[in-house]
Amino acid sequence: MPHLISRTGAPHSLAGATMGLGVPGYAHPLLAPVEWATLTSAAAAAGSRPEAPLHWVVLNVANGPGARPDPHCLEAAGRLRNAGVRVIGHLDLAYGARGFGELVSDAHRFLDWYRIDGFLLDRCPSERGALPEVRRTTATLRALLPDAHLVFGHGTHPYPGYAEDADQLVTFSGPWAEYRWSQVAEWTADYPPERFCHLVHGVPRGHLEEALRVARWQGAGTIWFTDRTDRRGTVDPFGALPGYWDEIVSRIGHPVSE
Repeated sequence: MPHLISRTGAPHSLAGATMGLGVPGYAHPLLAPVEWATLTSAAAAAGSRPEAPLHWVVLNVANGPGARPDPHCLEAAGRLRNAGVRVIGHLDLAYGARGFGELVSDAHRFLDWYRIDGFLLDRCPSERGALPEVRRTTATLRALLPDAHLVFGHGTHPYPGYAEDADQLVTFSGPWAEYRWSQVAEWTADYPPERFCHLVHGVPRGHLEEALRVARWQGAGTIWFTDRTDRRGTVDPFGALPGYWDEIVSRIGHPVSE
């Protein structure tokens, strides 16, 4: 278990860093046309400026690439990529339960059908013993796509060795009620904020600034905050835009000076 410290310890520095959004993945473009169009508009408005708030968007066709190419997903992903946004494919590691060959097959389909820029390794194991197999997978993904952006979706602080193989680690994924009192692993201070991502649901509008302070203090350079909730596990809270989309975009995407 990584050593944890409370937020009363020394904070990470985000001075000069650019906080941005990592979008965990929306519903199919036919079911969520507004969400996909809004992302494309935001990317187009930001252009190639360094303060552009969208760091990456996950494409999840059917818990992965699906059984056949989907023209609607290809179009949605293409619009984002043309606007300069990374689109990364969703690979479900099922905490180590999925086979290597199955994962590589999914990766091939993502690359062949959607020309993605990397992968979210969702439900990535976090314990030390699973690291060699995850490294085997990531080495193959980088062989398939040498400049792949790899995000490990642990949802908690993993064994520190995972940081050597990922471009980013999701070190928190869960509700605001837990996040506001969360702790940060001490070893994360050895890495810059752009290596870490926090995904938090159920954040009330009135607590948005507090949530951003927690992320900055804990050294997360990529975030996704939403006021939507999981409704006792029956709804994906990350599957739609937060109610305060315009507000959160206006608060991030520029160098942080506090």
